[in-house]
Formats: sequence, C-alpha cells, structure tokens
Amino acid sequence: MTGQGDNTGSAGTGNGEQNTGGGPATPGGPPAYPGSTGEAAPETPAAPAGPADTAAHSTPPAPQNPPHHQPPAPAQPPAAHAQGAPDPHQGGHPAPGQGGHPAPDQGGHPASGQGGAAGSWPPPPPPPAVPSYAGGAGGGGHHWGSDYHPHQPQPRRRRGGLIAGVLAGALLMGAVGGGVGYLIADNKDDDGGTNSSTTVSADSQAGLKRSPTSVAGIANRALPSVVTIEASGGGGQGDTGGTGFVYDQEGHILTNNHVVATAAEGGKLSATFSNGKKYAAEVIGRAQGYDVAVIKLKNAPGDLKPLALGNSDKVAVGDSTIAIGAPFGLNNTVTTGIVSAKDRPVASSDGGSSNPSYMSALQTDASINPGNSGGPLLDARGAVIGINSAIQSGDQGGGGIGGGQPGSVGLGFAIPINQARTVASQLMKTGEPVYPVIGASVSLQEQGAGAKITEKGEGGAEPVTPGGPADKAGLKPGDVITKLDDTVIDSGPTLIGEIWTHKPGDTVKLTYERGGQEHTVDVTLGQRKGDDD
Repeated sequence: MTGQGDNTGSAGTGNGEQNTGGGPATPGGPPAYPGSTGEAAPETPAAPAGPADTAAHSTPPAPQNPPHHQPPAPAQPPAAHAQGAPDPHQGGHPAPGQGGHPAPDQGGHPASGQGGAAGSWPPPPPPPAVPSYAGGAGGGGHHWGSDYHPHQPQPRRRRGGLIAGVLAGALLMGAVGGGVGYLIADNKDDDGGTNSSTTVSADSQAGLKRSPTSVAGIANRALPSVVTIEASGGGGQGDTGGTGFVYDQEGHILTNNHVVATAAEGGKLSATFSNGKKYAAEVIGRAQGYDVAVIKLKNAPGDLKPLALGNSDKVAVGDSTIAIGAPFGLNNTVTTGIVSAKDRPVASSDGGSSNPSYMSALQTDASINPGNSGGPLLDARGAVIGINSAIQSGDQGGGGIGGGQPGSVGLGFAIPINQARTVASQLMKTGEPVYPVIGASVSLQEQGAGAKITEKGEGGAEPVTPGGPADKAGLKPGDVITKLDDTVIDSGPTLIGEIWTHKPGDTVKLTYERGGQEHTVDVTLGQRKGDDD
C-alpha cells in the first residue's frame, strides 16, 4: 500500500521504490498467505507420479513357517529380473510399460502382483486408488500462507504423493497383519483350537459423553458455522479457495481479502457449509491493507448460527487454540495448538503485484496450511479470537512438496478479532476500509533501528504531510520512530501494523530519535479512506 501526503505515514507505507523492499517483520522472509489476493494461476508443477511410482510394491517378510507347514519351493526368477529389473526389496520398481517382473520374495513366494503357487501367503494386495482430492496447487516463492487453488488442472503430484505414501503404509500393515493371522490360525490348528485371542475390546462407546468444552465439543458446535469458499475471476486470474465463518444471522461471512479478491470484479463466489449445502455469494467490502473481507450469502438460510466473538486483547500466551478450515481443499479440518506469541508484527503478500497487508498478529502453532485462510481461530471456549491469515513457511524459495504450495511449520498468524470486527463493521457500512494514519512516509527497507521517516515522499510529494498529524506533532524527515506507546518499533511495517490496531482520532504516544536525542510526543491519528492501487 503505497501512498502520498496524508495517505502515507503509517497507513500509506512509504515511497514506491521503498515499498518494493518491504519485507516481513518476522525473520526468514515474508510469511505465506494461506489464501491468494487475486494472484495469477500458479505455475504448473511436474506431472504427477502414476501408481507405479507411488504405490508400495515391496513384499512384506514371509511369516515364520510352523512345524508341519513347509513352504513351496521358490520359483525361478524371470529372465527380465536377471537382466537388471529392480529387486522389490531394494525399493526399485519396473518402469511402466516394460516387461520386467519383480523377483520372488525370500520365502519362496511370488512378489506382489504375480501369480503365486497354491497356498502362498499372504495374498497380493489390490493396487491403491488415488483419491479424487489428491491434487495439489503449484506455485513457488512467497505465498499468502493459507489460501488454496482448488481447481487447477493437472498435475496432482503434491497430495497425490502424500496420499500414496499413506496408502502404501496401509498396505504394508495389512500384509503384516495377514502374517500374524496366519500364525495364530496355524497354532490353533496344532492344539485343537483351544488358544484364545489376545485382542482386547474397548467398552462400548454408547455411553461416552464428551464435555462441551472439549475440542470435540467445540468443533461439533463450530463446524456448522464455518464455510469453504471458492472464488473465480475473469481476466486470466486463477481460481482460489479458502475459509470463512458466519458473522451474523443476515448471511454475512467474515474472511480474508486474499481469499475473495479474484472474484471481486465480476467473478463468481460460493460458500459451502459442513453439511454440503452450497450458496452463491457476493463481496460486500474488502480491505487489502488489513486483509479482511466481508461477503454475503445470496438466499441465505434462516437458521444461521454466528460464531461467538471473543476478546483478542485478553488472550494470553499459552492459551489453547483451535483452527478450523479447508487446508489443501480438505474442508472441515480441525487442528489445535496454543497462542505462541501476541502482537507479532507481520507484513505478508502473495509475492505478486498486490500490495502487502500489515498486522499485529496472534501467533499460533496450530497447523495452518493453504486453504485455512479466512477461517476462525478459536479459544478454549469456542469463541473467535482471530482470523487465520498467514504462515511462515520453511520453504520460502521453491514452494512445497513436489513444487506445490508450502505448508505449516508451526508458525501461523491470525488477525486479532477485535481489529477484524472494527474493519468488518466499516466494510458493511460503506464498502471501503478506513485506515488510521500519522501523515508521514516511512521506509520499509530498514529494520532493527526503528521506522525512519523518509527524505522524499512518493511521486515527489512531501514525506510529512503539511498540516497532518505528524507535522502538527513536530516530526520531520529523518526522524526514527522507536516506540508507539509501550510497543517497541523496529521497522516501518511494525509501525504500520501497530497504528492499524487503533482507530482514527485515537491519540498515541510516539518516541523518536533525532540527532542522537530521544523525544516523545503525542499524536492524534488521522484517516485515509480506501486502498491504494
């Protein structure tokens, strides 16, 4: 969000050339948004691995042979194996379409997929089917940590590989279980069937009562009020997806701007509830700087249950958290964690042409992934304390698994609900956001020493707006702001995020340095309407 005059300052974050270097206040590069702000369709990753690349073909160990049960003589390995076909016990697999066959296992039984002699054990498992949701979204670089691109055509390598790995484990466990079953059955045959089973059954769950304050109880109440959002836009903009939650009984849904931005200009928008009912929706208002948007359901049902809103100012580090969303398109997903930190300065963007958003965020280690954007972060009572918005990915350069979107490393960031509620109220009234400003342009590039007021404003404008809040307080170009009230300011993005937690007309205390001397002054915040393009 670049700006000039009184559109700059803490809300209008510096000059154009300085904005290009605006990084996150968190270490390790800008967090990835779990949604996308009208970004172009992500680059297409490599073609997905086929079943021959992902399914488990290694044959599990043959069971021990009890007395009186001699295994059949091992078959001779086929010629294709003698010519270099991979051994299934070495992890190799024949290339699709080639005539190679895996060698028999060590117990003399044919490898999985071959015809075995009568009585061979275990029987070969069926090949796994790749689930329909095993597609992934491509795109590397810096992402808006929680959005998802659900409708991209092939390839499906990202989750396909993951799911295939899970299925492979299931097949292996099934084979091992078969071997154990063979031994038990054999022992029963030897002693006349007198051995009893060693399994233990749990008590019936018919009388199980889950506390309303348990994770299960909270999830049961909250899930019907959470929606999975699909947005599509024209002009070559890619489809995006994310999450939202019911804000009121009139059908307003609160979410992230980057989740719905592609549909804001003539696109299509829909929201699907946990019961599968899908409704068309429209954008009521969005704030790119805050990364907050309000949409409204068309023909909303009359039985909507808004989620209760908590007080994010009262949250303490260590409090339990519950995140609900649709990571990688898997809707109705519930994860848990704690509040890892408060007031975490975060500047995040989609890594494209859109301007970044700034927040003084709640940090959580609850798993947040692409698709979680816009979903609620709940406290231990089930009240909303934040909107899940961004993640710090451990793979900033090359995307995630298989070149797709990066995932959670336990560093998730949520917009505090107190701020989001104020923004949502303004959007519902006028359709556009209002930002508090100090009327000064600050550098986004320098970090550590404070927020420096630039020597030049954008487009030749004054860096300190004449007659604006900063000018009235006596601030000048070159001053370095080091504190806002009691919060330490280490950079321009940190100052912007802190100012945006206030409202126009609020008075804040700024501490700044000039010529090696520290000064403190009261500043009454001005305002700027709308987003800068």
